[in-house]
Amino acid sequence: MKLKVNTWLLFSLLFVTIFSSCSKNDEETTAPPTVAGKKTLKTVTNATFGTVITDGDGRTLYFFSIDANGSSGCTGGCETAWPVFFAEDLTNIPGLAATDLATITRADGKRQTTYKGWPLYYFAGDTAPLEVKGDASGGTWFVAKPDYSIMLASTQLVGNDGKNYLENTSEGTGITQYLTDASGRTLYGFTPDRFNVNTYTRADLSNNAIWPIYESAVLNVPSVLARNMFAQITVAGRTQLTYKGRPLYYFGPDTKRGETKGVSVPAPGVWPILTLNTTALNP
Repeated sequence: MKLKVNTWLLFSLLFVTIFSSCSKNDEETTAPPTVAGKKTLKTVTNATFGTVITDGDGRTLYFFSIDANGSSGCTGGCETAWPVFFAEDLTNIPGLAATDLATITRADGKRQTTYKGWPLYYFAGDTAPLEVKGDASGGTWFVAKPDYSIMLASTQLVGNDGKNYLENTSEGTGITQYLTDASGRTLYGFTPDRFNVNTYTRADLSNNAIWPIYESAVLNVPSVLARNMFAQITVAGRTQLTYKGRPLYYFGPDTKRGETKGVSVPAPGVWPILTLNTTALNP
């Protein structure tokens, strides 16, 4: 009889233990998943800047022109003022193509979300959703937008000859800010061109692979540039964007963002990069 009682008690304790364990697991499984720290992206309309990219709470995000090569150049104290943005889930974001979104791993090991290759940041001075206080800061920080037709890069110019160049086409070491497309690929002018006249591209486009024309609509540009400085012309049946009357081109061998090989081809000054200080051509 004693053996039977002990057996029954043991069975009862085992049943309670199993039931309690199952109940705990069920609670963990069915409880709402935590969303703390989870971030996402969206687009919102700003009265001054139009459509801008924000996080899921409406906090504005920014591009840094120094990041033209696709890696982050903001570390240390810079990161205090411009915190890194990272979202784990980049799928199904209205207004943003999934192919334009990616994640990089920074030199410090942190992950950072990019849009069209530009790492995304917050600005510490934006204390409320939809504030855009950081735009044009230092002339290198610009509000993130999905519809730029032009962006600005700030890097050392390195020619196809491997030499360093400055904005004035002379050899030298220093950072130059210049025009790129929305994805950070360098744009050039052709010195012989006339006001809104492309003198390089052949009618059959047989030389377009060497210096491809930049085909783009006049959309949005960084706030330090005047939108009315851009126009469209028709070249060989295609639409080419111009800046201050200068037709815009890529250089074929620039296969990576941030490359500026064309500045030395065939000699410095023939195919210059374009900047805020570029002289406008006269009509």
